[in-house]
Parts: sequence; structure tokens; C-alpha cells
Amino acid sequence: MKKIVIFGSTGVTGLCAVEAAVKKDLQVRAFLRDPAKLSDHLKDKVEVFKGDVLEPDSVANAVEGNDGVVVTLGTRNCLDPTSDLSEGLKNILEAMRAKNVKNITVCMSAFLFYEPDKVPEKFVPLNDDHKRMYEALKESGLNWVAVFPPHISEDPSREIIVEINPQKSPGRAISKWDLGAFMVDALFESKYYKSVIGLCNVPKQ
Repeated sequence: MKKIVIFGSTGVTGLCAVEAAVKKDLQVRAFLRDPAKLSDHLKDKVEVFKGDVLEPDSVANAVEGNDGVVVTLGTRNCLDPTSDLSEGLKNILEAMRAKNVKNITVCMSAFLFYEPDKVPEKFVPLNDDHKRMYEALKESGLNWVAVFPPHISEDPSREIIVEINPQKSPGRAISKWDLGAFMVDALFESKYYKSVIGLCNVPKQ
């Protein structure tokens, strides 16, 4: 696997995924709505692809020719009800099937581990769309990896704990750098395919 496309590549996790992929010497296509939001030092190291995940044609063009897909779509901290994330993911999955691209990692939320009545009320609308993302992923027939991170911190990278198909999150926080790197690394790890991943940083001593 040499070529990957990263959707949501200017978000907190997305930028870290782009950094990690560049460090692995992968050919990276950074799919984004606003190229100005991509860090200057990355612009000459990746292929910048301007598009919108709600436009199937631009998604299909972005997926074509790649070996793997990383999805780190977000709402820029907006918690209003939305279907943009799940509809965008459905377009990505459809394009992958059409272009014969098999491997995909998708970042969602540790709230998907919770019983519905335990999700904090303000996060319920966003969590509902994450549920729709997860359902679409499970039905895709692809080599999917569903990552349910806890709080995403600004901490520097350090050792992480990774659990496959856990009942709950293994911890309370994950560095954005470690999450971004995992989103890329998991594309190469067949042991993670068709699984939910819980991960966190090892607690500080």
C-alpha cells in the first residue's frame, strides 16, 4: 500500500494523520474543502484535492487510484444535528466499491460505547450521526476499521493502549498525534479489519 486519501485532512486528527502518512513515505492525497487550512509545510508534500464529501463525483475522483482511505470527518466542534458525516461516508464507501479500493479507517467517538441514555445530552445529535456512520461501515463489505477514541488531547505522543472490539473505552484520553498515526497504521494491519478499536494513552505516572 503506497497511496492513500485522507478525508477531513485539515481537522485536528486529520492534520496529524497527514503528518503521520508523510513520515511513512506514503503518497498522500489530502481531500479538503479549504486548501488554505492545510499547514504550509505539508502543501508541497501531499497532493491537495479540493472537494466536498457531499458531492459524490468529487469523492469518486479522490478515491480513484488509491490503495487505502482514512476518514477523519468532523464538525469543527458544532454539536447541532447533522447527517453530513454519515452521508459523506456513504459517498466514500460507494466510491471505494466502484473503484475497487478495500481498506478504510474511520474515526468516530467513544460515546458509541455508551448505553444511549448515558450519552451526555449535548452530544446526542452528533452521536446519532456517528451511529449511522458505523452502520454504513458494517454493511460496506470492505476491510473497515472503526476507531472510537475518547477525549482527543493536545499532549505529545506517548505509548498507547489498543483494544479490539472492547465493551468500553480502555481510557479517558488519546493524543491527537497518536490517534492520527493510528488511523494510518491500522490500514496496514489485517488484525484490525472489520473491528471496533478502543484506544488511549498509557496513563502518566
